[in-house]
Amino acid sequence: MPDRFSYTQVQEYVTALVPQRPSELEKMEVYAEEHGFPIIGPAAGQLCYQLARMIGAQRIFELGSGYGYSTAWFARAVQENTNGDGRGVVHHTVWDEKLSQMARQHLSTLGYDGLIQYHVAEAVATLRATPGPFDLIFNDIDKEGYPDSLPVIAEKLRPGGLLIIDNMLSGGRIFDEKDTSPSVAGIRKFTQLVTTSPDWIVSLAPIRDGLIVAQKV
Repeated sequence: MPDRFSYTQVQEYVTALVPQRPSELEKMEVYAEEHGFPIIGPAAGQLCYQLARMIGAQRIFELGSGYGYSTAWFARAVQENTNGDGRGVVHHTVWDEKLSQMARQHLSTLGYDGLIQYHVAEAVATLRATPGPFDLIFNDIDKEGYPDSLPVIAEKLRPGGLLIIDNMLSGGRIFDEKDTSPSVAGIRKFTQLVTTSPDWIVSLAPIRDGLIVAQKV
């Protein structure tokens, strides 16, 4: 057994264990690769789907949804949790109308019509204005906005619900003490806030760029 292995090896191995995805989801992965668009990827997507299934999530809110890749994983869980009876909802929130239209097309092809509510607006303000509570909130907004989003998330998430937040390793930049950029500072501050609060039970899963999974006490 080797004494050490690389982070890349671990990610490739974990990704290889993810079951085959629907062709439309794989098309979304190809688009991300070809255009350098940041998506959570299949390993993180599988974890998000699994966690949503485990807690029986029926109401999910995404802060920063891109063109719907992460939304698709959550929608699958909600559809299965509700047996497609119309009770479930996933809120897709993005600033860009083009991304919203792309998401509508992809998610419709995947069979999630009627399950998604689309918002073209600032994500945290939209969450604040949307009646809760939610079973799960996924956060992937601009990283400097992470700390200020936490009180709103805490207000809208039900007790026992999950917060999943992406990019908590920032490509390794969090380990560089000289990096004081707003995005890295935001990630560091958010991590300190959520891991030291008695209101959350927190783990960091080192999948892709790092996911914090926090359960509201």
